[in-house]
Amino acid sequence: MESLFTAVFQKTDKWWIAFVEELPGANAQGETIDEARENLKEAVELILESNPT
Repeated sequence: MESLFTAVFQKTDKWWIAFVEELPGANAQGETIDEARENLKEAVELILESNPT
């Protein structure tokens, strides 16, 4: 079964900040939105692997 989450991206002066509201601890950043997206994807995968349901 595949889970769907909402990713939120915010731009600061230099960085893109990303997080998933429904998944505490799923936070990431990157110099580009693509980098932030990839980093967030990895963070979500690690959280889901360590907390299987």
